[in-house]
Amino acid sequence: MKFPLSWLHEWVRPSVDEEQFLHRLTMSGLEVEEVVRHGAGLEQLVVARIEDCQPHPDADRLRVCSVNDGSGERLQIVCGAPNARTGLVAPLIRVGATLPDGTKIGKVKLRGVESSGMLCSGKELGLSGDHDGLLELSSELQPGQALLEALNLPDLSIELGLTPNRGDCLSIAGLAREIAAQYNLASSAPAWAPAPIQIERQVSIKLSAAQACPRYCGRVIEDVQPGVASPAWIQQRLTRSGLRPINALVDVTNYVMLELGQPLHAFDADKVQGDIDVRMAKPGEQLVLLDGKQVALDSDMLVIADDRGALALAGIMGGESSKIVDGSSSVFLESAHFAANAISGRARRLAMHTDASHRFERGVDPELPRRALERATELLVQIAGGRVGPVVEAVDADALPKRGEIALRGDRLDRVLGMQIPGEQVQRILARLGMEVRASADGWVAIPPSARFDLQREEDLIEEVVRIYGYDNVPVRLPRGEIALHSPSEMSIGDARLRQCMVARGYREAVNLSFAGAQLFADYGMADHAVKLANPLSADLGLMRQALAPSLVESALANLRRQVDRVRMFELGRVFLRQEQGSNEAEHLALVCCGDAVAEQWGMSARKPDFFDLKADVEALLASLGRAGEVQWVRSEQAHLHPGRSALLKIGEQNVGWAGALHPALQAKLDAPGEVYVAELNLDLLRPRSLARAGQISRFPQVRRDLALIVEEKISYADVRNAVLAQSIETLKELRVFDLYQGKGVPEGSKSFAIGLIFQHDSRTLGEQEVDAWVAAVRDRLTHAVGAAWRG
Repeated sequence: MKFPLSWLHEWVRPSVDEEQFLHRLTMSGLEVEEVVRHGAGLEQLVVARIEDCQPHPDADRLRVCSVNDGSGERLQIVCGAPNARTGLVAPLIRVGATLPDGTKIGKVKLRGVESSGMLCSGKELGLSGDHDGLLELSSELQPGQALLEALNLPDLSIELGLTPNRGDCLSIAGLAREIAAQYNLASSAPAWAPAPIQIERQVSIKLSAAQACPRYCGRVIEDVQPGVASPAWIQQRLTRSGLRPINALVDVTNYVMLELGQPLHAFDADKVQGDIDVRMAKPGEQLVLLDGKQVALDSDMLVIADDRGALALAGIMGGESSKIVDGSSSVFLESAHFAANAISGRARRLAMHTDASHRFERGVDPELPRRALERATELLVQIAGGRVGPVVEAVDADALPKRGEIALRGDRLDRVLGMQIPGEQVQRILARLGMEVRASADGWVAIPPSARFDLQREEDLIEEVVRIYGYDNVPVRLPRGEIALHSPSEMSIGDARLRQCMVARGYREAVNLSFAGAQLFADYGMADHAVKLANPLSADLGLMRQALAPSLVESALANLRRQVDRVRMFELGRVFLRQEQGSNEAEHLALVCCGDAVAEQWGMSARKPDFFDLKADVEALLASLGRAGEVQWVRSEQAHLHPGRSALLKIGEQNVGWAGALHPALQAKLDAPGEVYVAELNLDLLRPRSLARAGQISRFPQVRRDLALIVEEKISYADVRNAVLAQSIETLKELRVFDLYQGKGVPEGSKSFAIGLIFQHDSRTLGEQEVDAWVAAVRDRLTHAVGAAWRG
């Protein structure tokens, strides 16, 4: 919310200096983000009128102006502004004076013609961003009048960073109520009276969607001149509020919106066919908006329609078919209350944001539409003329927001604040905020004003009391209490240990948003069980993530495209899965590697990563979790992974993760410059572990036996390992694979494993015969379990 301080002072004027006032605003929750001072350095400028304007004899773009500065003598000034013309009133800086940027004005010759002074644009004076022409002033101003006086300067433009719950402060009236409550002052609104009815023409209104629009007011005004310019005082206030003046009709609706907080819209009354119907959009309905953009409307979008179809997107933007043009003379002026939940998110879904949607999404006073309509009518008739018709109001009282009672307990207030505020002062504070207050047995009961949608529970009233009482007046005390020390369990590995493991293996941590677009998850075949957001930040952030890998891969590829030649990234965070009853959360850890396998160096040749690089990193992570020996790597058939370079990670029959290269089709779709290896583990399933127990180190020698076996190509080493371990030989301390061979001497469609069996006893030296028996049992088991044939 941006506003000029001089405008606010018309409503309420606290007797404090500017610095104290700005500090009080911020401390009351209305954070001051920016302050712009208008009028500094303009003390030497005056109002001037161009009495005659002729083309320059030697320059097509220059004009020679005869200027009246009120001194009695005409000044000759050469000007290049395209809007310089006879009768124009503009700011003048005389010879010898200095502009705000320090430029001193002297008498000069431009293409042989002498120029004595300078006519100024708004940008040169720091009053606007417009540098295309002279700053046009009101023709009612007198030449020679000080510019500061003419423009009601100096002034401050204050921009507030309002939180979404304070929609009531998106207007001068709302701010005045707030300031009056803080300083215990009276707020005085400008007086206006309902316009006299001059014509009987009216448009009937039907509320087909009363829950979304419980109140709609409108009136017809004929013989309006919408293209006339607004008076200078309105233009100044709009400009200092960050809006560009356009014409009387647009300026009046914007002015009333800033003054009272009620967005309005003007239709060309001659283009409205039949009655106004406030309804939900029909399936497949299209609408061309005022900005020329055609949008497809969803069935949950509220529209203003006539007998032909939709005229406007309610609470967001009007339509092209009913807009006011230069030849329009009849206006249908709309002022309505749209429910916040009927507007919220709709503009964002269409990649739009308007002043109207900004206010309606936060909540606008339902009692305001008729009052705002009367105020806009008065201003419009004063500026652009017109004959006024009666106000037509359609209202569904049952659908209007209800103002319920809120109880505030005195002991609860004291306990939360850690101090005591006198009861009489509490009641006065609530009353100053516009609430209806009465005392109760244990405190007070308050009914909030209709503009305060944010006041719903006891905690809200406590916040209001301390805001007005002043946070600076709350004593500072250190908290006291017993702190229970928490000892981390040895049965679970913490996040810090996992991060340390990944960083030690050359990975860097990434933190991505917890939501992403539907298309991203659809590419991975993961969109079916996604949790949809009811009110997403944007259309491409509509789903809660059900896996970390897709967003992490996007981050990795973004780094590759920015000339990072070796990417190792991991992310630890929560994922969300839709279930029949609500949703489920789980903590996952994902890692991705792509680019070069090792950093550039002289000791090793450059190469790309492969599946076994990824597997080594995952197994190191599993080892840090104490689960390496329990996890089995099983061939994966997931659609987003390469069918020959991927695996599912299982403990028993439970999937605990997956790893592998992305499918070539997915890599092409993502425009990946090379193979991308990615893994994701479910930490909620992997963290719980048995407590590690220390064992005795045997003093007796190991015995090793090596076996070479031939199996079908489809048999994995995991199959071989499981078959060996199924023998449950207590003295078998380690099983390792040290060779894999395919080629001469091995039948086609087969492969050869070389494995090492390492035996050791804790209390004695093993004998050759018993070791040979165990080896024979292993050979027999492998023969029957995996169809092994033996080499050598």
